[in-house]
Amino acid sequence: MRIHTLNLGPLGTNCYIAETAPGRCVAFDIGGDSGVFLDYLRKNALRLTKILLTHGHFDHIGGVEEVRRATGAEVYIHEFDAPMLSSEDASLHSRMCFTPFVPVELYTVVRGDCYINDAECSFRVLHTPGHTRGGVCYICEDVIFSGDTLFCESIGRTDFPGSNPYSMKNSLLKLAELEGEYRIYPGHNERTTMSHEKRYNPYIRELII
Repeated sequence: MRIHTLNLGPLGTNCYIAETAPGRCVAFDIGGDSGVFLDYLRKNALRLTKILLTHGHFDHIGGVEEVRRATGAEVYIHEFDAPMLSSEDASLHSRMCFTPFVPVELYTVVRGDCYINDAECSFRVLHTPGHTRGGVCYICEDVIFSGDTLFCESIGRTDFPGSNPYSMKNSLLKLAELEGEYRIYPGHNERTTMSHEKRYNPYIRELII
């Protein structure tokens, strides 16, 4: 699975484009700059089929609707975060962003842990609340797209409306207990690995020691 990375939107959120077959791809968290995203697809001759959202905060959904309209891609989000797609307040847009809010009009909700298949790839949806009630990670092969659940040597904030520090600890433990080694593609900052996080991330270390 070939993965491309774009930094999009007002907070430079990591948007990942994963090729699921030759000329076909899915995207994770289009935080804004839809024109930049669509230009990238055109230049690389990629057809977008799905947009997989790790959660519903504005900096992860800002470019979703414009890209959905342009490509016809299906949008997926956990049921608990679905209301954020149409709410400036719930998505924190009204508190932290000055660009116009564009609600997402069509999407599919996922419930619990499940799988989303696309071409040659199967993405496991792992419910990881804490940063938001409906936060999820997507797992494919040895890769985890962790959104704002897990960063390199840090984690997503748990002081926002809908956040829960206790749920975050449970979610981090769920990730730490996965068997095998994983490459972590987070919502912000640089990539990492699970073994690195078990050794250097203080939030995980306190759970597994």
